[in-house]
Amino acid sequence: MKIYLVGGAVRDSLLGLSGSDRDWVVVGATPEQMIARGFVPVGKDFPVFLHPQTKEEYALARTERKTAPGYKGFVVHAAPDVTLEQDLARRDLTINAMAQDLEDPNRPIIDPYGGQTDLKDKQLRHVTEAFREDPVRILRLARFAARFAGFEVAIETLKLSREMVRAGEVDALVPERVWQEIERGLMAKHPLRMAQVLMDCGAWQRLWPELNANDPDHKAALAQLNAKTDTASGLLTLGQRWALWCHGGTPDQVAAIGERFRVPTAVQDMAWAWATHRHALAQSTSDAAAVCELLYRMDALRRPERVQGLIELAKLISLDDRQIQVARCWQSAMDALLSVDAKAVNRDALERGLSGMQIGLALKQAHTTAIAEIGV
Repeated sequence: MKIYLVGGAVRDSLLGLSGSDRDWVVVGATPEQMIARGFVPVGKDFPVFLHPQTKEEYALARTERKTAPGYKGFVVHAAPDVTLEQDLARRDLTINAMAQDLEDPNRPIIDPYGGQTDLKDKQLRHVTEAFREDPVRILRLARFAARFAGFEVAIETLKLSREMVRAGEVDALVPERVWQEIERGLMAKHPLRMAQVLMDCGAWQRLWPELNANDPDHKAALAQLNAKTDTASGLLTLGQRWALWCHGGTPDQVAAIGERFRVPTAVQDMAWAWATHRHALAQSTSDAAAVCELLYRMDALRRPERVQGLIELAKLISLDDRQIQVARCWQSAMDALLSVDAKAVNRDALERGLSGMQIGLALKQAHTTAIAEIGV
């Protein structure tokens, strides 16, 4: 029995990065031997075990055979005679197909498919033709492009991804698996690199046909996020990033996309709100009552954090000084609205003998007055 550290932990160590989960491959063992050593079986589709102390995952070396469309259409073969090289051959990218024998730290990295060269050359390249058997690998390819700045998709890998899309493999993806990869890519340092890879291979058009990748408005939003990644993207929430991903879609289209891919409610809500209100936030007006009314429609009193998030997006995608000034005006209006002491207004209204809707109207008038005083 031999145990090897594999995948992302080896890759990130070579890149000088830390914090990666450690994955292990066990060669020459049976499930019974693993259990006898105290490992706890957890794998449903293939033999994976948790270490009795560290709880890290240890998988038996395995090969796979494609039997049906989609990422679940595989028959897995795990046996003591499966070699490390065979196991690494089924992985997605060469930079993820390296291993290390920690029992012999002086032994070189085990790299049968050129992962170290591709790391040096900043290439995202598939290991073997087996890449085409799992459409999730297209999403992972795009996610790694978002994570690693300066890495380019190898020409042959992009060609293979396009062939997979044309063959309908992407259509067999499970919605939850799509969102899992998109979420991770959105939170990477360069999320728009992920979008570009998906567009280049045609997967974008199959996954989000409602969103026109060539629409100038949509391209401008993506370009602005891409240009401001280093200063702004790190401050954006997942919901804001998803809103920009869906930029250009109508509220109904964005809602349909969120439902189709099981997007978490809080994340989807920001995207829907952006689709609903972004045009209004791009317009300037000196009518304080109209500004107050829109802030009310955006639910600014009950959900001020959402409106703040929408205004931040409006600032982010501003293309000129005028748009920047408009976004700042909306921020000033929001600040003015929140500065009103609602409890004091209610007390004053009660003292004047007002009740019910009259109190609500008094509060709205106080908000309108506060907005007018700052001169939006």
